[in-house]
Amino acid sequence: METSIIKIGNSKGLRLSKTILEKYHIKDKVELILEKEQIILRPIESPRKNWEDKFKEMADNKDDELLMNDVFEDENFDEWN
Repeated sequence: METSIIKIGNSKGLRLSKTILEKYHIKDKVELILEKEQIILRPIESPRKNWEDKFKEMADNKDDELLMNDVFEDENFDEWN
């Protein structure tokens, strides 16, 4: 596919069609990868996508234990009062 480089203020950019944006699930941001004389645009997904499901799965598998104590023995709570 050939597309034109367009002027955007003092910069230049690419215009992506609605069809491409929808097909590749591109919303607000893309990752730009420069590799072997080519430019790759990859959609950025929400970093916390499906966390709720993964936490439930961990709880069901009893794999949601703390790896370290949330309170240390030498912690002084008086300084927080």
